[in-house]
Amino acid sequence: MGEALNLAAIFLLGRLVMALTLPVQGLQGYGDLVHFYRLAELGRPFLDYWVEFPPLFPLLSRVLYLAVSGREHAYDYLLYIVFSIAQAGTLFIFSQMVDRLWGTDKARKLGLFYAALLLPLGYGWWYFDPLANLALMAGVWALLQGRPRTAGLALGLGALTKWFPLLALPLAWRFRPRREAFQATAIALALTAGVWAMLYAASPDYTLASLASQPSKGSWETVWALLDGNLGTGNFGPELERLDPALAAVPRGAPAVVSPLITLAIALSLGGWAFLTVRNRSDRAALAFLGLTWSIYSLWSPGWSPQWVLYWIPVLLLAMPGRRGVMLVLDLVLLSLLEWPILLSRGRFDLLWVPVALRTVTIVLVALSTAQITRRRPLAEARGGL
Repeated sequence: MGEALNLAAIFLLGRLVMALTLPVQGLQGYGDLVHFYRLAELGRPFLDYWVEFPPLFPLLSRVLYLAVSGREHAYDYLLYIVFSIAQAGTLFIFSQMVDRLWGTDKARKLGLFYAALLLPLGYGWWYFDPLANLALMAGVWALLQGRPRTAGLALGLGALTKWFPLLALPLAWRFRPRREAFQATAIALALTAGVWAMLYAASPDYTLASLASQPSKGSWETVWALLDGNLGTGNFGPELERLDPALAAVPRGAPAVVSPLITLAIALSLGGWAFLTVRNRSDRAALAFLGLTWSIYSLWSPGWSPQWVLYWIPVLLLAMPGRRGVMLVLDLVLLSLLEWPILLSRGRFDLLWVPVALRTVTIVLVALSTAQITRRRPLAEARGGL
């Protein structure tokens, strides 16, 4: 634990140095800090306007906005600090998990690699995904330790930040006793549904509009988007649109050529096959199964945002701590940067197919690699090495 704490502290020190040397414009970079500030200016989320995100971050954003009396530069730096603390927490959990799975020496090496990769990666403060990633990793770590209530709480809070942490629930049902899986699932879903129910009771129009906003986006930055002819990002229109609940459900972009329901049926079939064919019940296989779940979801999803690579990095390094995992992580990070900001911030939407195609191939390779780990019998894994 001592080395994990030291690594997290060093990471925070590095982020502090960056904050002291970056002007606020450099801090904002190519991210959504300005968008978050403009939303916080509108008033109380879900009561005064609809939001395309689950409630936890918009509410936190509004609190931070009020805490700095609406000063934009202070708001930006405060968000930067909050996101950096969240990533330091993720790094701490990651180091603890590597130490349990692979030993102290590997934890030191992978921890340094992960920290060095995260430190300058702008996705860590341009967007609020570090909060959901921390919740996801905390939930998975609690599951592996046999603490289902803590896992359910963490995953529920994660789902109230972004929906992705709920993808860890199949792991609970496959790798933990049913009683623990039930507890974790019940707490996560009850917490998520309870908060949404309270928001609905307080403001039904804006709450329903918020829930309807994401499905209305159509496809973006995936092979499905290329097929549909949607060569754009997943952003909504001006912030002032959020004041009108009717605009949340307005379809954006061209309609799907292939219905997401058809591809969802295929994805669920693949997920069911992956669930039923697990042979290895080790912690490593559990992380590989999470990576496989992520892969199937990403191949199905109509949309993709480059900052989502943050969720992949710790899972792949934990499941594949050798050269293959490192190369897959670097591949995904570089392709994400190629997509945004290198190409799209310069208006080169005509080249969007390049990172999309390469990323899709990489995710297929991740799916095959992680499926191989989950299907490998423990004895064969021990004999074959890592």
